[in-house]
Amino acid sequence: MKRNWIAAALALLVPALAAAQGFPSKTIRIVSGVTPGSASDTMARILAEKLSPVFGQPVIVENRLGAGGLVGAKYVASAEPDGHTMMMYASAFTVSTLLNPGLDPKDLAPVATMATIPTVLVTSPEKGYKKAADLVAAAKANPGKVVCSTAGIGSATHMQLERFRFSAGIEVLKVHMKGAPDALTEVLAGRADCYFALVFQAKKMADAGKVVALAVGGPKRSSLMPDVPTTVELGYANSDYNFWLGVLISSKTPRPIVERLHREINALVQTADLSAQIRKLGADPLTMSLAAFQGMIDEELEANAKLIKAAGIKAN
Repeated sequence: MKRNWIAAALALLVPALAAAQGFPSKTIRIVSGVTPGSASDTMARILAEKLSPVFGQPVIVENRLGAGGLVGAKYVASAEPDGHTMMMYASAFTVSTLLNPGLDPKDLAPVATMATIPTVLVTSPEKGYKKAADLVAAAKANPGKVVCSTAGIGSATHMQLERFRFSAGIEVLKVHMKGAPDALTEVLAGRADCYFALVFQAKKMADAGKVVALAVGGPKRSSLMPDVPTTVELGYANSDYNFWLGVLISSKTPRPIVERLHREINALVQTADLSAQIRKLGADPLTMSLAAFQGMIDEELEANAKLIKAAGIKAN
């Protein structure tokens, strides 16, 4: 019986090892589920440029838009599991798969993390809010009257807002836009009181005097805006949101291929060149083991499921 078990295991292992030895044998595609110019798409293009010489094969970015990245995710999950098709996804993966049926989170496996990007609570100078406490006080005095824009239902900016408002004990009027540019425009035009912008957006607008940065929504201060305190520092416990960017692949991909991709991408992220490019985006380079990445995904799926239920969030 034991010999039969060993023989069966070897029968499964040999093809996987053979596939890994021949990988890569053709063009590698990194699928982006968001529009060009966004943080996730930009990160995909940076990785493609650096990964091509490592593997000696072309590495291209292919945009497949729709449903909060799920269109691209479904494509990758159903692609030939030979390691040549993967996806640059963000923390939205642990939200969109809960809000939209049709993709089990287990259909995609983690490959490597690349970065975290903090959000920053911004407001228009004309609104008169000098600190986060001013905004919270206004929201408590006028429940449901303070307007907060987001980049869309289930986006990092939306989930960050929900975590912050639950921590602060406030009700706000949420206006969900079709993307970050539209959400920020609502603040600049004075139609929205606040928005959790990505830090590189916030810095650009703050430096131009177009917005006031009230607080960083990440777990720590941003190197781009070191003088802006975090929401947690300001006393809003559990208000931070981890907006990560990383690579996922079909869960049917042979483990040796996943492990090689993991090693190569981790090594690239740790180089001075790629780390500098990541920091220019206002992001912090992030590497972790495959097990830690999977653990982070599992924890976020559980936490976001509770937040979605508590906030009554539903997909469009």
